[in-house]
Amino acid sequence: MAAISPSNTSISTTPPSSSTITPPSFLPRFSLPITSTSHKRHRLHISNVLSDSKPTTITTTHSPQHFISRFAPDQPRKGADVLVEALEREGVTDVFAYPGGASMEIHQALTRSTTIRNVLPRHEQGGVFAAEGYARASGVPGVCIATSGPGATNLVSGLADALLDSVPMVAITGQVPRRMIGTDAFQETPIVEVTRSITKHNYLVLDVDDIPRIVREAFYLASSGRPGPVLIDIPKDIQQQLVVPKWDEPMRLPGYLSRLPKSSNDGHLEQIVRLISESKRPVLYVGGGCLNSGDELRRFVELTGIPVASTLMGLGVYPASSDLSLQMLGMHGTVYANYAVDKSDLLLAFGVRFDDRVTGKLEAFASRAKIVHIDIDSAEIGKNKQPHVSVCGDIKTALQGLNKILEGKSKVTNLDFANWRNELDEQKVKFPLSFKTFGEAIPPQYAIQVLDELTGGNAIISTGVGQHQMWAAQFYKYNKPRQWLTSGGLGAMGFGLPAAIGAAVARPDAVVVDIDGDGSFLMNVQELATIRVENLPVKILLLNNQHLGMVVQWEDRFYKANRAHTYLGNPSKENEIFPNMLKFAEACDIPAARVTRKADLRAAIQTMLDTPGPYLLDVIVPHQEHVLPMIPAGGGFMDVITEGDGRTKY
Repeated sequence: MAAISPSNTSISTTPPSSSTITPPSFLPRFSLPITSTSHKRHRLHISNVLSDSKPTTITTTHSPQHFISRFAPDQPRKGADVLVEALEREGVTDVFAYPGGASMEIHQALTRSTTIRNVLPRHEQGGVFAAEGYARASGVPGVCIATSGPGATNLVSGLADALLDSVPMVAITGQVPRRMIGTDAFQETPIVEVTRSITKHNYLVLDVDDIPRIVREAFYLASSGRPGPVLIDIPKDIQQQLVVPKWDEPMRLPGYLSRLPKSSNDGHLEQIVRLISESKRPVLYVGGGCLNSGDELRRFVELTGIPVASTLMGLGVYPASSDLSLQMLGMHGTVYANYAVDKSDLLLAFGVRFDDRVTGKLEAFASRAKIVHIDIDSAEIGKNKQPHVSVCGDIKTALQGLNKILEGKSKVTNLDFANWRNELDEQKVKFPLSFKTFGEAIPPQYAIQVLDELTGGNAIISTGVGQHQMWAAQFYKYNKPRQWLTSGGLGAMGFGLPAAIGAAVARPDAVVVDIDGDGSFLMNVQELATIRVENLPVKILLLNNQHLGMVVQWEDRFYKANRAHTYLGNPSKENEIFPNMLKFAEACDIPAARVTRKADLRAAIQTMLDTPGPYLLDVIVPHQEHVLPMIPAGGGFMDVITEGDGRTKY
């Protein structure tokens, strides 16, 4: 096997005789390794790995022990059966797979598995977003499968979303037979090339013997280091080829393993503790990198008394109900969270990437503070904001080390930030999250508040992208990690409904609610059929304002309210709700109701929650409502907007 790896792609072939790689003659469109001339730092990708490198054996922890195969050890079976058994050996119990010509063999093999359940999406994008929702809700890699050509390209948005939000996922695609690659065959796309920059790693399998090793590597890569999506592209003739698999082949990832972060340096941790002891106004800035470190973070806050501001991806890592929670910071974060960062003298940035929607104007962000940055990805450290102290490593390990130091030093345990916390409490009183009411109209923020009350803050919430997403981040109080599923970095509309499907499959014991907007909901409305057929108890709280709400808000604020194709209703019948969302639900045999008056809302939401199985509640809300607070793009804390809506001219 040789891995042809331009940046992050492996193509399995037969072993080379030397380190010189000769491209297969039938692969004219798959480029060779190219040395980049760019000096820009990128996140950790995988370098060229040759099969004559010294094999590195790694034992994965999630593989089932004492696996019992349905085949005899020396019994030949199809490559597709090898693939399915490899998935079973990785502990996979659920996949989201849509069949097609180039992936039929895989689906036939899935029917022979007694372990793996296929949740059939109605569109490949629905499948990849469902796999993401599964991974986000459970913490283990989600798996989606699609055919070649358009099936594979329909996965692109989900792969990009998973990479930006660091979600572990394995996507498997069928490909045309090897002899037809590069001939413009029916339903052929070079999906390895298409997805190179939006996957953590990807493979084109050209040797059936490589399937067991590649699947093991894919799951290890997806879940280790900074998690992300891995794609495996398998030609149809490989799926059909008979083989006796070798399950004990070691993984060959020496380049990747050598660049994984090592244990945290105790000297750096001591330095961080010293900075904390010298600080008067420290703030924790916590992101999605801390999702697996909630217990350690809570202990750290307990030991230090430092207030916590969360990114959009970090919601739930630290309980929003705690007095020390400042909730979300950034463009639509609370005034007091952004105030705390602006006035702080020490910013502890844990598992974050200083995203533009958090920082706004970089020069003005935390300009008074010393910055400590801990992240598992070396490419993120110093990329946007230069830290004073940095630790490249697992935040869980780093927090354990910090807590150990804090617990062992009595002089540090007497940290007193009471004056700072009192100052922030005054800001909470002065600038609470609030909204106005207008007669009987339902404020969208109120709908989310009621949902929070009636679910006790314990539901898993998924969203689309737009105003409803920001209101769900602001007004639902997340107290545990993996309660909040949203497309953060990519901002992919249509994410909410299929992500809720994945969450309901991964966490059948949980209440799962998709808080969606009418624009986002329509982008994957076909997944209502999946919800019904699988009888998944997904509740849909649809905040329907007949507009592309967030774009309308920007039109109101920055374009003199000129409407540029943001009305989603029927212009010839503006007094009617269009389309009729209840008809979509009816077509899929899903109970549904519409509510238009604030007085009726609580009972309607309670009915939704009490109804067994899926339910759609169409909540009609005014389109003039704005998401506030708001720091305009490229602005700083001093530019924060706290008043106004679409009823005001700017």
